[in-house]
This record gives sequence, C-alpha cells and structure tokens, in this order.
Amino acid sequence: MSFPGKIAILGGGTWATALAKIMLNHEKHINWYIRRPEQIVDFKKTGHNPSYLSNVEFNLDRITFYSDITQVVEESDTLVLAVPSPFLKGHLEKLKTGISDKFIISAIKGIIPPENLLVTDYLSQYYNVPAENMAIVGGPCHAEEIALERLTYPTIACTDIEKAQAIAQVFNNRFVRASVSEDVAGIELAAVLKNVYAIASGICHGLKYGDNFQAVLVCNAISEMERFVDIVSPIERRIQDSAYLGDLLVTSYSSFSRNRTFGSMIGKGYSVKAAQIEMQMIAEGYFGIKCIMEINEKYNINIPIADMVYRVLYENSPAREEIKILREQILK
Repeated sequence: MSFPGKIAILGGGTWATALAKIMLNHEKHINWYIRRPEQIVDFKKTGHNPSYLSNVEFNLDRITFYSDITQVVEESDTLVLAVPSPFLKGHLEKLKTGISDKFIISAIKGIIPPENLLVTDYLSQYYNVPAENMAIVGGPCHAEEIALERLTYPTIACTDIEKAQAIAQVFNNRFVRASVSEDVAGIELAAVLKNVYAIASGICHGLKYGDNFQAVLVCNAISEMERFVDIVSPIERRIQDSAYLGDLLVTSYSSFSRNRTFGSMIGKGYSVKAAQIEMQMIAEGYFGIKCIMEINEKYNINIPIADMVYRVLYENSPAREEIKILREQILK
C-alpha cells in the first residue's frame, strides 16, 4: 500500500464536506463517515450534502458512506477528523477497534474538553497514536470559499515532514496550495486562539466599533497569540506566517467566520445561549476559551483579550463595559 492509502472523512458538516471536495480532486474514491443515517439517505437522493454546502455536487460512485464509525475505520488507512472538538470524544468512544496503526489528519481547530488537550495530544494519550502518524490542517481555509473554489492556502503540519509533504500533495489542486510545517503544537494552539480572538472581533463589530479599532484589536491579538504559543510550545516559529497570522485575520474579518458571527451577536446583546440557538452551528471559540483559561492557570501568561472574552461568555460580564476597559487600558 502506498501512503496515504484509503482515505476516510469523519464528519458530516461544512468543513467535512469541503475536505471531501478537496480529497476527490486527487483521490479516485473516498470513504465518508456521517453519524446520522438519514443524512446519508438524503445525500444519496440529491447528490449533495443536504445540510451543508449543498451547492457542492458529488459523484456518488466515488464515495462509500458509513454511519458506523468502527466499520469506516477498519476499512480505511488514513482518517481525516472533521467534527467539532467538543464532540470528538463521543465519536471515538463508539469505536470497537484501535486507531494506533492509522494515519490521522486532524482538521479540527479546537481543543478537547474537559481534558484541555490538543487533538494530537488527546489521540496520543488515549489512543496511542504515534506523533509521526498524525498531521494537522491549519491556516486560512474557510469551507465556504473552498466550495466556491477560491484560492486557499492551508498548512499541513506533521513531525514527519515527508508525510506532511505527501499529504500536501493530496490537498493540492488548481484552487488549493498547501505548505508544510513541523510545528504541530504551535499551529494547533494558534487555531484555538484565533477563534477566541475572532469572537472578540465580533463583539466589537456588534458594538459598532469601526475598522480602525478592529485593526488595533487584531494587532494586539497576534502579539498575545505569539506570547502564549511561544511559552506553551517553545520552538522557533514565524508568527507572521499564514498558519498563524493568516488564520487569525480571516477568522476575525470574514463574513464566513462562525466565531466572528457569534461574537457579533453577543455584542448586539444576545445571550450566549440565544446566540448558539440562532446560529445552529458550533462556534469553537466558545469551548476553546474555557480550555485556554484553564491551561493558563499553569503558565499565568498575560492574555488580556482572551481574559475579556472569557468574562463576557462565562461570567456574564457586560460586553460594552469589558471593551471599554480593554480600549482604555490595554490596546495600543
């Protein structure tokens, strides 16, 4: 078998659908795990995902669908994880087979609660997956733009750089240009933090702060991200690279950003629960900020923007007052 072998997508949402589109630009056939059998039935009737990115048409002859996670894992060599981070544990707990011999690509830009572990750390500790058999997808890559075939630049990170390069080749096509990195932990942490800062950006938008203020906020956010990532995972990196700064920028500014949308609703006066209900989609930053705060109990890193987001979301502190404090005392 040549690497990466038979590829399976795990997840039935927007990001999973975009990743399936990417994979099928390179692979003749993929396996695809979708939890709800009725979603698979509707998919087969229509030729597209009935719930997400329904404008993307698929050749169903090139896809084998599964609603049984054990079966899809047994019949695949490389697993692409594309489920929201709070739900990954629940999916994997249904497994009746091991995954330590699989190559796993995490496309999850989140952290696993309540363990507060990065996805790769979680898979290593609980499923004995070797570091060299895991890669992550980072960088600015909104699913909606992939569906529209707009040029996208993801970063594939793996401690085995040759495997990262091989996975990048699977991703590369006329609208995707993948680069590689060995900074697995740094890019994973940055992906969690950029969602948090996108919520902050959305809060400011909802409060009708302008572009000038947003620019200052994001400048401070990248400094805060660099400070946190460099202390928690101290290796040499360029925070200006697209895997870090690029992902922060697109998530903070794009109309496709769930976290920015969620933050904007909070800024407009929605409660957390009301915003979550109305969105009907997961804003990873809501879960991520709680994990970041608990991680930071060990390091005590100065992250005032993240602190503000936590107070607004979890301590019911008024967003308007929190931003006023931030703008007067911290942002520059």
